Amino acid sequence: MIVIDPPAVPRYGRTWSHLASDTSYEELHVFAAELGIPPRGFDRDHYDVPAELYDAAIALGAVPMSSRDLVVMLVRAGLRRRKRAR
Repeated sequence: MIVIDPPAVPRYGRTWSHLASDTSYEELHVFAAELGIPPRGFDRDHYDVPAELYDAAIALGAVPMSSRDLVVMLVRAGLRRRKRAR
């Protein structure tokens, strides 16, 4: 299942959502490509998606959920990749 959280992260003059999969990174990469998100949008375990593509992601089948639930889903699926400590 592909999921997306609401656009809430401001950066680079835009607001961003996170797109993730509870199945595999491969499923996520395929969906992101269909949505038109370039590979550089992938960040460890999710894609950053600009707010203007949020509705398109849902129309393609992404399930909306809260940011908190998205992280819980990634952890349960064993797909969460945390930032390295500095």
